[in-house]
Amino acid sequence: MSHHAPPARGARLGRASGANGAVSTVNGVVLLLPGGSRWAPGPVPALARALARAGGAGGLVVHTLAYGGQGSRESDARWAADEAVRRYGDVPVCLAGHGAGGRAALLAAGHEAVNCVVALAPSLGAAAEPDSPEPVKQLSSRQVLLVHGTNDTRSNPESSFRLAERAKKANRATCRFEVHSDGHRLREHRSEVVSLTVDFVLGAVLCARWSRPVADALAAPPPLGLRMPLASGFGRSLRG
Repeated sequence: MSHHAPPARGARLGRASGANGAVSTVNGVVLLLPGGSRWAPGPVPALARALARAGGAGGLVVHTLAYGGQGSRESDARWAADEAVRRYGDVPVCLAGHGAGGRAALLAAGHEAVNCVVALAPSLGAAAEPDSPEPVKQLSSRQVLLVHGTNDTRSNPESSFRLAERAKKANRATCRFEVHSDGHRLREHRSEVVSLTVDFVLGAVLCARWSRPVADALAAPPPLGLRMPLASGFGRSLRG
């Protein structure tokens, strides 16, 4: 187990959902990192419910991280990964975040327990500009999904595309989906975004078979696999 700096005072994992007493073995952990506002939580609550429902029988445990009042979300995410290892042992960990939580998930991906990362509308901002790029080395050997609404006015979709483009060069297991006409909170196509994320996480953490769109996005050369349109109704016949 690694020994990262302790989190800002007050950071904690929310109540576990998913695998319970009926499942004796925990096979994977998802740590959900919310965005900036408790009043506008975005897709995280719906994602927590869907992941627990879809993965619980396979031994998936889901926790939502409550940040501490000080320090960075990245350091809290690293602490949460340490805590998951302490509680559940040597199991794969997924960091999945929205907005500022999406950026924290990407930055903390170098933790040795993390095997996959999901960044929904990550708030990259100026740090993703060509003269001050976000780091991508920590994404090496991880499975990475980025999702961004094309009408996001709070975090520039092109910033996540540029990051994905750079990450893909060092890590082929990177894909990015575009949600046409949706904004930062991904409300218009919430069910599709949740279904896509669940499909990706079950494949990465529990080795389930990915749906065709996810498999195609991971296999496609850039820019095709980094500008995959998220089809309306995705998830209704997911594994058909």
